[in-house]
Amino acid sequence: MDISGKLLCLVSSRVERREDSYVVEIPESEIEEGDIEEGEVYSVGIVSKEEETTNVSGGGSQLQPPVEEGEIRYVEIEDLGKQGDGIARVERGYVIIVPDAEVGDRVKVEVDEVKENFAVGEVLEEDAFD
Repeated sequence: MDISGKLLCLVSSRVERREDSYVVEIPESEIEEGDIEEGEVYSVGIVSKEEETTNVSGGGSQLQPPVEEGEIRYVEIEDLGKQGDGIARVERGYVIIVPDAEVGDRVKVEVDEVKENFAVGEVLEEDAFD
């Protein structure tokens, strides 16, 4: 399956009925990261559960992050977060936060911390694509 490079977030969520419509909830963390804004209109794609899921506490399924702690990645910084950290996107639009990086930087990073919706990486080498 091809996923657009314009993908802003990918979450697992239940479809719930609310009056005469159905709602798919977006976690607050996605709004806080700044890629999605309340009140804006977005295209939504629905993907069935894939083999790439894992059981999380509470009985739900969640896509595994596409990176692991200690992994080395070559990324390009596409945006800046609210704290001024560099933001790179990898598979499925998953975010790697890179402190001390600027938009346009092409860096080699080591993934230090992995969370459900984002990871944090440390710059090992600047201008890593040259």
